[in-house]
Amino acid sequence: MLDFPKWKIWTIAATLLAGLIFAMPNFVPASAWPEPLPQGQLNLGLDLRGGSHLMLEATADDVLKARLEALEETVRTELRIAEGGAIAFTDLSQGRDRVSLTVTNAADLDRALSVLRRVSTPVGGITGTRETEVSNNGPRITLQATQAGVALAVDSAMAQAVEVIRRRIDELGTREPNIIRQGTNRIVVQVPGLQDPDALKSLIGKTAKLEFKLVDVDADPALVAEGRAPPGSQILPSIEGGTVVVKRRAIITGDQLIDSQVSTNENGQPAVSFRFDSTGGRRFAQATQANVGRPFAIILDNTVISAPSINEPILGGSGIISGSYTVATANELAILLRSGKLPVELKVVEERTVGPDLGADSIRAGAIASVLATIFVAVFMIITYGRFGVYSVVALIANGVLVMAIMSGLGATLTLPGIAGFVLTVGAAVDANVLINERIREELRRGRAVVGAVETGYREASRTIFDANVTNVIAAAIMFAFGSGPVKGFAVVLTIGIITSVFTAVTITRLMVAGWLRSRPKSLVL
Repeated sequence: MLDFPKWKIWTIAATLLAGLIFAMPNFVPASAWPEPLPQGQLNLGLDLRGGSHLMLEATADDVLKARLEALEETVRTELRIAEGGAIAFTDLSQGRDRVSLTVTNAADLDRALSVLRRVSTPVGGITGTRETEVSNNGPRITLQATQAGVALAVDSAMAQAVEVIRRRIDELGTREPNIIRQGTNRIVVQVPGLQDPDALKSLIGKTAKLEFKLVDVDADPALVAEGRAPPGSQILPSIEGGTVVVKRRAIITGDQLIDSQVSTNENGQPAVSFRFDSTGGRRFAQATQANVGRPFAIILDNTVISAPSINEPILGGSGIISGSYTVATANELAILLRSGKLPVELKVVEERTVGPDLGADSIRAGAIASVLATIFVAVFMIITYGRFGVYSVVALIANGVLVMAIMSGLGATLTLPGIAGFVLTVGAAVDANVLINERIREELRRGRAVVGAVETGYREASRTIFDANVTNVIAAAIMFAFGSGPVKGFAVVLTIGIITSVFTAVTITRLMVAGWLRSRPKSLVL
């Protein structure tokens, strides 16, 4: 009990000193804190710091439309590369929930049906349930989306949308955003510290669907003026005003994009450079080689942002998008392209801004609750256990410092539920000392000597303390794994507090008790 090697004492002291150093930036102004030392501070959540809250919603119709567009392109590709030779077809079109086409040669009908049935994959591996049902009426083939297929498409689109939104917000340098799905077709986005929900909506609300299409130079201007595009073409608005007629089929899309950065054009104006992967670079090179002298359109979310001419083949797999950009708008476009396109359009159904004043009130209330809880617990421990109660209070303060230090070092976010978790750890921390002290009392009543009673009390109570705290950590881990943002914040603080409380309540108090017992007290009143 009294044997504390010097290396162990120095290790404990170094741990407490490191905790103090990592926690101090939360109390000392940045200008007064030396630069070489750790600078990390607690990140405050939306309820403490203020920020923006958005609820986004996708409709099943929008998801189905995106799914049908992808299906149409898949049908076109599969029939072109079908085994036994390309299958000719006409009148490929979309309906409300279906894609249909007409096979030109009746002899190819069975082969076309076989190819298109392979396109329709089973839903969740369930035999007989497919994403689309393939049927025909003579040479006319229809691929109709099933209810199970639509549900799967919605689930997949929302999961992908969460990741795209997360990448976009992370690119802003925002720390600890809370992005979670709610229900089947909603996403809640909370960004602490961002007081401009319009800027947030502008960034995450854009689909960012990038396409490169050839301009239809043969379109009849008179028909275009009437809003009628030639077959195989479409009329799109231009960011510079007016409209542009482009081919419906994209020569390449942003799916093959691997990087985009803010740069400058030949005139020194802000622009966005982009780079394709090997497959995209090869397709881009082939398309520009075959269309030298023709204009092509760069399209973002069905709006033409540039329509330059192909003066020479672009073989490097990269290029520059120029326009009337500022550095800020060019950076926003670069972020959108890097993060990838949203699989479906998301509409804002709820938005609000949490002001910093409300956050300050929450911090003040939480701080008061924490201080009062610590004071009441400290008074109780000192009155009940005397000197050993004082040791428990010292360990309790050390525990609070270590919790703050670890959270600051990890860059964890403190929320209002997190403050509640901290208050709970105050009780959990002294609970270990109550077990130890009561066990020492029991051993003294049995007639053990002072040193023997203290040693037995720590040894026997430590087993119970470790077992109890392991179950608490398991419960906190489950809350973190399955809970939403506020619950996760509570679980993080609780887990860290439980782990540090075992160290402070057992090891640090034992060190202080051992130091006192070296004076060989003849009796102990506890």
